Amino acid sequence: MRTFEKSSKLENVCYDIRGPVMDEANRMVAAGETVVKLNIGNPAPFGFRAPDIIIEKMKENLTSAEGYSDSKGILAARRAIVAYCKSKNIPNVTEQDVYTGNGVSELITLSMQGLLDNGDEVLVPSPDYPLWTASVTLAGGNAVHYICDEEAQWYPDIEDIRKKITDKTKAIVVINPNNPTGALYPRELLEEIVALAREFELILFADEIYDRLVMDGLEHIALASLAPDLLTISFNGLSKSHLIAGYRCGWMCLCGDKTKAKGYIEGINLLSSMRLCSNVPAQSLIPIALEHLDDTRQMLMPGGRIYDQREYIYQAIREIPGLSVVKPKAAFYMFPKIDVKKFGIYDDEKFALDFLREKKILFTHGGGFHCMEPDHFRIVYLPCIEDLKTAAVALGDFLLDYKQA
Repeated sequence: MRTFEKSSKLENVCYDIRGPVMDEANRMVAAGETVVKLNIGNPAPFGFRAPDIIIEKMKENLTSAEGYSDSKGILAARRAIVAYCKSKNIPNVTEQDVYTGNGVSELITLSMQGLLDNGDEVLVPSPDYPLWTASVTLAGGNAVHYICDEEAQWYPDIEDIRKKITDKTKAIVVINPNNPTGALYPRELLEEIVALAREFELILFADEIYDRLVMDGLEHIALASLAPDLLTISFNGLSKSHLIAGYRCGWMCLCGDKTKAKGYIEGINLLSSMRLCSNVPAQSLIPIALEHLDDTRQMLMPGGRIYDQREYIYQAIREIPGLSVVKPKAAFYMFPKIDVKKFGIYDDEKFALDFLREKKILFTHGGGFHCMEPDHFRIVYLPCIEDLKTAAVALGDFLLDYKQA
């Protein structure tokens, strides 16, 4: 009997944020159990709502957004994105250099498919947002993971990046602010990464979806603003900053010097045209959203939900014996470290599953982010403090007598 298996191209692809541990949580929910989910940065289930002006604009635009747009996107949206780039000191971006997408995820995959031949290498951080590794792999490339050093505020290790550059390396991916660690990179560090890209003639991919979710009075520096002489592809969108993840509204900009990438750009244009366009109602929100950048900023200040929830869970995790954590400066995530010797942990996915089954609380194990050792997990601090307190108390109780070996 003929059977059909998954493509061999998927053998080294994982997306464990929605993987086996999530599948077990869904099975438990279907069986009538209540699971506290701390695994996905999706604001809506936790009571966050988009600004009223965004919702009203969506309603207003629906009847004029029924047809396809230009494959790159509505001109008004692309003009608004160009203006935003200028506000971030990003050079050499015109309306023709902007591509709207059904979220940033679609555009990451498109950008890899347009660039990579079999065996090409892309430097990707470890830990990473796993879509980057998956997209490189599906495009036939090899994701080479460079170290982000927990002892140095989760900053990329410049020397590790350098030693992993080969004649097959085409690009460096920089996720800043970082998911899953919540790190925010200083200008000096970004300049060092740019210098490496310049020395070895590499493309820079800048995943900056959280650039408007920075706390503690700190500033996000756009990578492309430091590299006018290089091709930098910058990714951003409204899913997080404007709390409309389900609308799927992202964009990609080709920044800096594009003179050596004419063939690559032809490939991007072809792939962009093949999908016709991104969803038009969401595109129509971009101009008004980028005029109202302060509407959700209050949640990042003392007294705001995101700020206060970060403060609570950071302190709570530090007080649990056997755990440590670097305080995040941006985004919605925290990446605690487990003392694996204390608990005999050799399998972080098993750790996440054991905790889920016993305490009915879901988080994502560090291996899902290509963490090199089984000693981390990601917590999303979008839930209210009451739910975070429930999770912290449960985790402390669980670890009192937990052993894997």
